[in-house]
Parts: sequence; structure tokens; C-alpha cells
Amino acid sequence: MNQVMKAAMISAYKQTSPEILEVPIPEPQATDVLVQVAAASINPIDLKTMEGGLKMLLRYDFPLILGSDFAGTVVTVGAAVKDFKPGDRVFGRVQKNRIGTFAEYLAVTQGDIALIPAPLSFTEAAALPLVGLTSYQALKEVMQIKPGDKVLIQAGSGGIGTVAIQIAKELGAFVATTTSSRNFELVKQLGADLVIDYRQQDFTEILSDYDYVFDTQGGTILEKAFTIVKPGGQVVSITGLPNTRFAKTYGLPRWKALAIRLASHRLNRLEKKTGVRYEFLFMRPDGRQLAQLAEMVTAGKLQPVIDRTLPFSEIKEAFAYSASGRARGKIILQMKAAPSE
Repeated sequence: MNQVMKAAMISAYKQTSPEILEVPIPEPQATDVLVQVAAASINPIDLKTMEGGLKMLLRYDFPLILGSDFAGTVVTVGAAVKDFKPGDRVFGRVQKNRIGTFAEYLAVTQGDIALIPAPLSFTEAAALPLVGLTSYQALKEVMQIKPGDKVLIQAGSGGIGTVAIQIAKELGAFVATTTSSRNFELVKQLGADLVIDYRQQDFTEILSDYDYVFDTQGGTILEKAFTIVKPGGQVVSITGLPNTRFAKTYGLPRWKALAIRLASHRLNRLEKKTGVRYEFLFMRPDGRQLAQLAEMVTAGKLQPVIDRTLPFSEIKEAFAYSASGRARGKIILQMKAAPSE
């Protein structure tokens, strides 16, 4: 094996796009596997990281390899790894302090990966980890959706939305979603019961007495979500501001917790006024949950939606397309060093 690899890196926050450079191949630790990356997906968190939007929660050293989820083949395993072996097809979402999937090789802890289900290609598998785990944790762990619950999933044609709709339907929920008219058929095929054209309709004038809202938009759209949820319900956001409960759970220092409390005062007031609980979700990697998602794929209950696949060499174009907000489903990078399937 060559001792260097190509990786997409930034040297400082607010860089316009990552640069592909040569760096040493990482050395796996005892509980790591070394993976030859076949495909990786671009997520909004990658753009936020590059812009410095997560500095309050995450601290990184530079230069920094970007990328959060991937699919590939195990090359070597650490001495303490028992569940995986060289040649295994795996996928995963890395720990937030170990990002770096936009690279030809990746060292990742064994607890953050799972075997790729047989029906999926590397490209399809790379589309699932971050959006699948985020949706699973929001809908099953936080909301604890049960049959008959009504949930609004914002931006149903996006990377999160396309997966969240399928998981919510599997849990038995009545699902409403927002998207543009050109995506109506897509979200209906995924299982959405009620589709709202956000360009022509205001969801607050159509929906009421909902149990949950899964927010992927933030800002005023997040604030408006409180008006359609009944008292005792929940609004769960992955893009809104963290609140004091999150700061305490995440173990942030006191000064950061105070800053978060001040910044989220509008959401705190809305929570008290409406009786609707607000939760900020910062998803966590979880190989066992990935395995459960893989079972859903094998059973035909979950299928990734991919907008386009681009070669690794076109990562700048891929980032620009992601930033446009026009993607239907996921944007996938095909790595040059990818093994054949």
C-alpha cells in the first residue's frame, strides 16, 4: 500500500472550498479499522464546519480533512477488533472529533460502523449513515413516535427528509412534509400522507394539533413550528439553536451554556408560551443503529435517495451544488481509489 493518500482539506475556517492534497495514510488504533473509502456523502454539516459555524460546539485543528460519513472496504483491523475483518464492506458515520471521510483511506472506531446490506452498492450505502442516524434518533429516540402520531417533516425532498419520511412511516406515523411542487411525486412515493408546497402555501394555515415537528430549516420556520404542535408535543431541530438542556447534556462549560441560554431566549419563550418541548439534536455515531437501518434496507422498508454522484476530483462542484439547496436526496463523492463492486 502507498503510504500517502489524497484527501480534501481546509487550512482555515471560511475557506471557499476544500483542496485535494496528499497526506499520510492514517494508522489505525487497537479498536479501529482502516477502510479504503469507496464513496462519501456531502452533508450540510460539512459546509457549516468549513464556515466555522460549529466552533461553539466543536474544536478542530488545521489542516482539517472534511467529511462525516462513508462506505468502503476494510483493509486492516486493530488488535482489539473482533467483529470485522479485511474485505468486509462497511459504512458508517465517524465521531465528530475524527471527521475526515473525504479521503482515500480512513481510520474509524469499530463501534461506529456496520456491514453494508447486500442490496446496496457503495454509493447507495454512503448516502445513509448521517441522515439515517439523525432521522432514527430524532423520530424513535427523542420523539418516540408510535402508530397514529402526526409528524411534520420539513424539507421532505432533502437528504434528511427523504430518509425521515420512510422511517416515520415505518413507525406508523401520519406524515406531512414540505417541498416544492416538482418534488411532490417523490415524497409521496416515499410515503408522505400530506404534501405542502412551501412556495405557495403556509404550513401553519394548513396543519394543527400535530404531535411532533422534525425541523431541518431553523430560523423563522422553526419558530412557526410551535404554532401547529399541541401542548405536550415536541419540536426537534437539527438546525436551530442549541438550548440550555442541550448544553447541560453535552457537558459544555458554564460560559458556553450561558451564551447558548442568551442566544436561544426566543425559543425558550416559545416553549413556555405553547407548552411544546423544544429539543436540539446533535446526532451521534452508532454502529448498532446502523445495523438496524441495514435491516430495514434488506426488508425493503428503506431506500436511499441520491441526487447525483460526482468524482472526488469534482468536490468543489459538489460543495457548490450542496450549498445551492436544490439537491433531491444526497450528493455522493465517488473516490478515485474505490475498489470495484
